[in-house]
Amino acid sequence: MRFSLQREVLLKPLAQVVNVVERRQTLPVLANLLTQVNDGQLSLTGTDLEVEMVSRSAVDEAQDGETTIPARKLFDIVRALPDGSKVTVSQSGDKITVQAGRSRFTLASLPANDFPSIDEVEATERVSVPEAALKELIERTAFAMAQQDVRYYLNGLLFDLADRRLRCVATDGHRLALCETALDATVQTKRQIIVPRKGVQELQRLLEGGDRELVLEMGRNHLRVKRDDVTFTSKLIDGRFPDYEAVIPIGADREVKVDREALRASLQRAAILSNEKYRGVRIEVSPDLLKINAHNPEQEEAQEELEADTKVDALAVGFNVNYLLDALTALRDEHVVLQLRDANSSALVREAGSERCRHVVMPLRL
Repeated sequence: MRFSLQREVLLKPLAQVVNVVERRQTLPVLANLLTQVNDGQLSLTGTDLEVEMVSRSAVDEAQDGETTIPARKLFDIVRALPDGSKVTVSQSGDKITVQAGRSRFTLASLPANDFPSIDEVEATERVSVPEAALKELIERTAFAMAQQDVRYYLNGLLFDLADRRLRCVATDGHRLALCETALDATVQTKRQIIVPRKGVQELQRLLEGGDRELVLEMGRNHLRVKRDDVTFTSKLIDGRFPDYEAVIPIGADREVKVDREALRASLQRAAILSNEKYRGVRIEVSPDLLKINAHNPEQEEAQEELEADTKVDALAVGFNVNYLLDALTALRDEHVVLQLRDANSSALVREAGSERCRHVVMPLRL
């Protein structure tokens, strides 16, 4: 096997794939990338048995063959080479030589046959979605995933397909983030899958935005996302996601419309003096006014006042300030709407101009 590539052209697929490779593995071959050259195309595969990433690019002066190369070392070498250098990778026996100008590196390889492959995905559902739309859905919801929760089905992101829409939902039991996008074609069967945290993070890193169409293939145990240069596969979490629609507050008819950036800045300032353990802030609403109060065990206090478009009178609710800030960061409109019911009910936070993305934050007793 042999191929040559410009450093920058090789670095991009390497960077995409190397993150999937775990630093600590049970199998030595999992520290390596499966490197295949076939008909002038280089394909690099990395996996940790949960997530698999295959990146493809055209190569010069290629000689067909396959082997596995230490992932982290190859990436570090190519990254450290000077800009514009031409990199030649060749194999003789069980050694790999990487050459660029006057630099030469010899790496140990392992046979390609030892490399595990994720099973073929028998797609039960296939949908096309623009890359920018999927990137947006993940960016605006993934922050609300649980971390190492015993309710393992919360440690991932729900992809909910129905009719002509794809919806992403994440919750950690204290807050919920939901965002949806319209699809060009009607979905054949309603389907819900939960993608684990690592899969979501790698997918988020991979997506660049733009109008390129991605193909999402959903199998029984896997999600596969195909782009012209990359194929991403992740195992799914086997579990039932809670009925999230039941969590979205109904009858939260007391609306407060406020400037998003002004509210975010006020909350950040108030958070400085909130209790470090509970991170609680108290929001008080009266006609045309929103007040934010925070205090801590040292008897220090922060007070903020904001103009708000509201008719609500004498309502006070406590919230975890971090959850509110995360929701406001994920929203994009200039104005946001807080929909409240009473001091013991969750708040719905959404953009003033659309209900496509919604965030639910549980109240906090202060």
